[in-house]
Amino acid sequence: MTNDNGSTPEGARFSRRQVFQYSGIAAAAVGGASLLDACGSDSGGGGGGGGTGGILVHGATGGSAKDTLDAHRPVQNADIARCFQLYEPLLYWDHNYEVQSAVAESVTPSADAKTWTIKLRQGVTFHNGKDVTPEDVLFTLQRVAGKEPTSAGVALAPIIDFDGTKKVDASTVVIKLKTPYAVLQYLLAEYTLGVVPADYDPAKPVGTGPFKYKSFSPGKNSVFVRYDDYWGDKAKVDEVHIQDFADPSAQVNALQAGQVQTIDNLPYNLINTVKGQAGQIIEAESGAWVPFTMRVDSAPFTDVRVRQAMRLICDRQQMIDNALSGKGRVGNDMYAPFDPAYAKDLPQREQDIDQAKSLLKAAGQEGLQVQLFTGDDIGSVAPASAALFVEQAKKAGVDVKVVKKNPFYGDDYLSYPFGQDFWNTRNYLPQAAVGVLKGGTYNETHWDKAPEYPKYAQLVASAAAEVDETKRNSILQDAQKIEYDSGGYIIWGFRTQVDAVSQKVQGLKPSKFQPLGNYDFKTISISS
Repeated sequence: MTNDNGSTPEGARFSRRQVFQYSGIAAAAVGGASLLDACGSDSGGGGGGGGTGGILVHGATGGSAKDTLDAHRPVQNADIARCFQLYEPLLYWDHNYEVQSAVAESVTPSADAKTWTIKLRQGVTFHNGKDVTPEDVLFTLQRVAGKEPTSAGVALAPIIDFDGTKKVDASTVVIKLKTPYAVLQYLLAEYTLGVVPADYDPAKPVGTGPFKYKSFSPGKNSVFVRYDDYWGDKAKVDEVHIQDFADPSAQVNALQAGQVQTIDNLPYNLINTVKGQAGQIIEAESGAWVPFTMRVDSAPFTDVRVRQAMRLICDRQQMIDNALSGKGRVGNDMYAPFDPAYAKDLPQREQDIDQAKSLLKAAGQEGLQVQLFTGDDIGSVAPASAALFVEQAKKAGVDVKVVKKNPFYGDDYLSYPFGQDFWNTRNYLPQAAVGVLKGGTYNETHWDKAPEYPKYAQLVASAAAEVDETKRNSILQDAQKIEYDSGGYIIWGFRTQVDAVSQKVQGLKPSKFQPLGNYDFKTISISS
């Protein structure tokens, strides 16, 4: 890590492991190199030749009339798939869930992590042919972290100093922070921070991705065509069509009929069906989770004893065995399993019906009756795990009634007292910012209303400012202990990402981050 004049300051405390992790090359650990340097990566940069032709049709999980092409406001899987075709952030998470350079050639922090220097990659153009400029980066930052911060901007909004964040020259931006943020690269790599032009219009979307916009019908389909001036390896297919599917079985039927060539989030009980029809299964260990969510500001979940009882009702291994057909890992009510700070030493929580009954009795909630809100557009794991929880709860005398909302991500989303959701892989600080901290875009447990929240938030803020990785991890583990003891999530497991593709599809690699190799459709070729 270097300061502004290129020397390596004595106070620099970014660990050697951290530099290796985010650079992609060992040379970045040498004094004078950027934290993130330009390098060969999954996303290209080689400027390879044109495609092999054809149309790829993707069957996306979910979707509704609320579908969006907005680079910074995707909600469900169909939105996310579209984002990956159209847009690219300054940095990106690769298949191994490590940060690599994208629109930015390099990202360099100051010793105190308050000033971050962004060098833009040369030759990157928007779909309208315009070069990406510092002005576009500044506009993007304002759009995501300004007065109405998006999911990508909620962590940036309180700390970014827009007066000091400015263009330095034709290819350089300096991001000034009000307070140190030692892992800003995590935020800059979020797929929801795609760089867009200063005159961006979501109705006529322009990005830097491998495909450009052609048409869009919310709740139905969207069409994108190969961008031949893409800075990296060009897409092999001529067009990508993304088709919404509310019903997972219809997704599989479409794959078997040859109407689509890829589907994400394959129901685990249909794996053998797809294999039997000569389809291919794409599997990847992931940090993805489908939690039960309890609003800590809504009775009966205002009482921590009720929340802990519900966690003790859950038979996590049964969830893995049945809802995931064994394809997953047991969770412990904590997210971000790939983060170096993950609190792996906390005692593994297991089903304890007697203790759950005792807690409910102490809380005056014997014979508790609750509604559990779920929906098909969450993915097949949600309804399956909801049905299992109903049976598990009966053992503790709790009557759980499942209420299916389709679409789940409608006007009532984030208001359900007891519900479900889906999350893909994130590290701890970005996940806390978007889903747990006050102002988080998807603050579904309303954890900021809990009496334990102020101490928790203070720890998170301290960790974000700590450039020493060992100290930062220790602080984050203290924060996780508070969530473990009194949070609003039941995180019963982390699912193996399972997707399916036609036998005619080649070139797709599995990823720890997002389905279908981060929806990396530019790498796909389709045989006749």
